[in-house]
Amino acid sequence: MDDKLSTNGGVGLATLLTVLFIALKLTGVIAWSWWWVLSPILITVSGGLLVFLILIIIMAFGKSRGMTFRRK
Repeated sequence: MDDKLSTNGGVGLATLLTVLFIALKLTGVIAWSWWWVLSPILITVSGGLLVFLILIIIMAFGKSRGMTFRRK
């Protein structure tokens, strides 16, 4: 087995939409505000922050109830 790190990264949907929207905006095809053009990235970041915040709240609630979170 190979010990090298392997990534199967690719371009996500949010990235593709953002690039498409920027190209359409710069070529004058759409006249959206930049907030709408960059919305795929903003929605993705907002979703990630929301998940992170929920995890922090769950851990804080569990800690106040005397629960411990350990990896096995």
